[in-house]
Amino acid sequence: MSQITLPTDPQTADSETPSFRAAMDELEGILERIEGEEVDIDRLATELRRAAWLLDLCRGKIRKAEVEVTQIVQSLEREGGE
Repeated sequence: MSQITLPTDPQTADSETPSFRAAMDELEGILERIEGEEVDIDRLATELRRAAWLLDLCRGKIRKAEVEVTQIVQSLEREGGE
């Protein structure tokens, strides 16, 4: 699996921010390396910091999708009530 190299700052441009699927794939890779004891102890903190950033990113994308879906449903309900 190729590793995505991105800034650790969540305020990056959208073109540098991984998609939800890419972030989840990278998280799975990090977890596999940690569980398989493949991570050098010197890189462990870096891997965990990246995982935490990816988790925050995914949570934010989920919250944004929830809001958008709610807005769409409410819009459809208003249109159906006219």
